[in-house]
Amino acid sequence: MKTFSQKPADVTRTWYVVDATDIPLGRLSTEVSRRLIGKHKPTYTPHTDGGDYIVVINSDKVALTGAKEEGKVYYRHSGYIGNLKERTAAEQRELDSRKLISDAVKGMLPKNKLSNGRLERLKIYKDAEHTHAPQQPKEMTIKTGKKA
Repeated sequence: MKTFSQKPADVTRTWYVVDATDIPLGRLSTEVSRRLIGKHKPTYTPHTDGGDYIVVINSDKVALTGAKEEGKVYYRHSGYIGNLKERTAAEQRELDSRKLISDAVKGMLPKNKLSNGRLERLKIYKDAEHTHAPQQPKEMTIKTGKKA
């Protein structure tokens, strides 16, 4: 038996939609990054981008556990001396909640030539409306970790 190696022509991509309401950010981003990479498929090959498209809706309602709402800080720098800016997760959620999810997923992807293409397949929307209904995305559920 020969070892299977997936080629870019062999890749079939499916669309998934995830409702981020009350799902912890870490659990959401690990599952989304796993699907973007394609590790959930039996045909996974590390050097080929075989992942799927992911549509995340209701990014405003994603859950942050513990004291992360005020304790988690996002930094950015203009490049000039002394211009380190910081923003808490609560401020970032008010400004643009899509960046919370995209930054978390980006941090979980491998740092290589395939990561930009994988991030382009991630579509994030603030509310329940999205423009990808013609692609007929499948519903993807993520466990919240809370006991019933």
